[in-house]
Amino acid sequence: MSVRLKLTLSYAGFLMIAGVLLLAAVWVFLLRYVPDRAMLINPDDRPDGVFPIRSVLLDVFAPRAAAVLAFLLVFGLVGGWILAGRMLAPLTRITDATRTATNGSLSHRIRLPGRKDEFRELADAFDAMLARLEAHVAEQQRFAANASHELRTPLAVSKALLDVARADPNQDTGEVIDRLHAVNTRAIDLTEALLLLSHADQRSFTREHVDLSLLAEEAVETLLPLAEKRGVTFETSGDITPTLGSHALLLQLTTNLVHNAIVHNLPEQGTVWVDTSARPDTVVLTVENTGEKLTPQQASTLTERFQRGTERVHTDHAGVGLGLAIVKTITHAHDGTLTLTPRPDGGIRIAVELPATTPGLS
Repeated sequence: MSVRLKLTLSYAGFLMIAGVLLLAAVWVFLLRYVPDRAMLINPDDRPDGVFPIRSVLLDVFAPRAAAVLAFLLVFGLVGGWILAGRMLAPLTRITDATRTATNGSLSHRIRLPGRKDEFRELADAFDAMLARLEAHVAEQQRFAANASHELRTPLAVSKALLDVARADPNQDTGEVIDRLHAVNTRAIDLTEALLLLSHADQRSFTREHVDLSLLAEEAVETLLPLAEKRGVTFETSGDITPTLGSHALLLQLTTNLVHNAIVHNLPEQGTVWVDTSARPDTVVLTVENTGEKLTPQQASTLTERFQRGTERVHTDHAGVGLGLAIVKTITHAHDGTLTLTPRPDGGIRIAVELPATTPGLS
């Protein structure tokens, strides 16, 4: 049976039960307060001079009670069917929207009118889910297109180098090998970054107790030779900042932030500030650097995948345009927030805020 038919039978059954109880109450009242018989004033009407009140009432009451119950049954079925249809109409709209989304159209919205009730809340939640799903699918499509383009570039360059070497056997093979090595390294870096993004997106990692301050120290020590080569100095400070997450992913996050701060800095005498701080419920890793002035609009696009400035493209440490995108993904995978704020004097301040935890407690 359909839900509408079940509701109709429920309404009709409830109405019948209420009618039976009401008629039963009337009959009990009659039995209690109406005498069984009464003496006639004019005895000539009946031989014994007694009128049987209850038996007469039963003869009159029973058929009329049956007629009332029959009317209540018909009324309950018809009225219940109409009411059930009106109540289930929003559910029909939600079902139609679900079928539309199943067929691949994610732009459709229910937009259920009327007062806010359970159906309206369900429709609004469904619309919000469709909006998030549409945005996610669009982002994945852009990401797939960008990834295909980025992977095609080193492969095309490798093919061109091999074609040139084949056409000119006298060409210096050492130069070709060096260029192939650089192109292949870039392709490997891009592939590893894509795998890391996928791993973080799925949250398929084991959580353990991690101290962000120790990760910051490790990242600074690892990238110190690069900073010295580019004339960048470090200023570090901070507190013990325990959190719960993947040690490898959070180290990658910290390393990407420090590396980004070094590469996108002043041509000489640049500075990078790395700080960790503990708050009542969260821990914060902050990385600031000097550099070119950025607008808030420019800063908001830096975490988009394959977003690269001209400086990064033309440097030895060009990267693959996924550094801050990986930071954003890892931050969200750890239920944290990422904030990018341009500095008034140039450069940017990036803060990662994660839930705090007490060491030894899960």
